This record gives sequence, structure tokens and C-alpha cells, in this order.
Amino acid sequence: MKYTLFATMLLLGACDLAHAGWLPRPDHVIVVIMENRGYSQIMDMRNGNSYIHALARRAVHAVLWRHASEPAELSGAVFRRHAGHHQQSLPEQFQHRQPRLDLAGCGFELRQFRGGVPATGDLNCSFGAYQRKHNPLSNWQGTCLSAGLNQRFADFPQDFSRLPTVSFVMPYQNHDMHDGSFSTADGWLKTRIAPYVDWVFRHNSLLILTWDEDDFNEGNRVVTILVGPMVKTGYSDQRIDHYNVLRTLLDFYGLPAPGAARDAEAIKGVWKKR
Repeated sequence: MKYTLFATMLLLGACDLAHAGWLPRPDHVIVVIMENRGYSQIMDMRNGNSYIHALARRAVHAVLWRHASEPAELSGAVFRRHAGHHQQSLPEQFQHRQPRLDLAGCGFELRQFRGGVPATGDLNCSFGAYQRKHNPLSNWQGTCLSAGLNQRFADFPQDFSRLPTVSFVMPYQNHDMHDGSFSTADGWLKTRIAPYVDWVFRHNSLLILTWDEDDFNEGNRVVTILVGPMVKTGYSDQRIDHYNVLRTLLDFYGLPAPGAARDAEAIKGVWKKR
């Protein structure tokens, strides 16, 4: 990201089974967040032999987002840090601005798996290619959230049935296109995420692959790919942002939406009933 954005965590408090329209209820969802590439850069046909393009051709639905920041997707609110404020901590006045994420209260689980984190719950500012500024859960750790939710990608289970209900996966900067190339990130996805993709079709689960923002050359038009047995093949022209996706995740499980996600519409027209 060209600037640091912070956001408070989702309100998933009281269970509420009401939502607008029919949506599936995946057993597991993984949201993989890459960095700083626009739609045309990712979908450039010169990359046509990539794993990313193979995903876009395989029983998926490609969607566009128009909003910046990976934390927005975890929150329903974003804000920029004040000038001169250290990027690795959350200003006290924002720590409780929105209620915390509490999937467990409704029988669901959440975890974040972050590439390069040296240890579960580690709060170092940086470690090799890891930067805490790209680790949004860490900013509420110790005030609203358990350190156990903030895990290393090395702890990502090989037995996918052990995954929580919702997982956010963020590669470290050499693998998420922030500091590395398209081909390096594509290779990481093929090695690390492809086994899960093969698994989802047999286990009522879903992958969401997206980018936090573009490189400021396309008006924040980025690609999002949905992969799973409940997804139609094709392309959606619904204009959505991170709040729409957050609203969709919450509506999957009948949970209330916080902040801007409360007024957002869930992704529609891409789901098939099974």
C-alpha cells in the first residue's frame, strides 16, 4: 500500500439469521489478500498461462472491487493514520471505535494467517519481508482480540477440515506482489493455495482471492475471484467494494454488519443453489 490504513474490527455479536436474499453457507471460507495491482495488470493476457488465470477459468466468478485497504475488509470502517503517527500502533482514540469481532459467540471461528510473522501473536514492527502495518488484527490484540487469532502462515493446517469458519490469509511482501513480481506471487498461490482450491469442491467451501488496491493507475479497479461449488462460472458486473464482500461473509452466517457494511449489499447473482 502507498499509505497505511487502519480499521476497527467487525461486529459479529448477537446471532441474527435474517439477511437479504438467498446465500449459501460455506463450511469454510478463505480470503487471500494480495497487494497493489489493478485489474488490467492481473488479467493481462500475457499472463494467460498463470495459475491465477486458470482459477478465473475454473468454475469461478470474477468480480471487481473499488475500495482501498485490506483492513476495510475486516472491519466496515477505515481511517488513515495521523501524520507523524507511528504506523505500527493503533491510536488510542480508535481502538474501541467499533466493537470487536466475535465469531465464537455464534458458534463460528475466525483466524488470520500472516506470512512472515515470527510467532503467533507477535507484535514486532518488522521481521524480514514481514511488516506489521499489513497485519490488521495485531492492532486490536490485547484490547479486543486474542493473540491466538493472529497466526503464522506456517500454522495454516494441511488438514483443511481443521480450518476455522473464516480465515484471512496474507502472504508476506515478497509473495503478495507488494515487493515481489506477479510470477512469484502466482507461484506462491499455486503451491500454497491450490490444494485448498481442489478441496473446496468436495467440502462445500469457498476461496475469495482479491487485491487490497491497485497501484493508483486504474481508479482502484481490482479483480476478485470466487472459487467454490456454490459459485457460477462467469463474470459479474455488480460494482462492489470491500464492504460488500464483508456484508456477504456476514450474511453467509446470519450475522449483523458493522459500519459501512451495514448499508452495503451482499454479492448477488453469482450463487447457485445445490
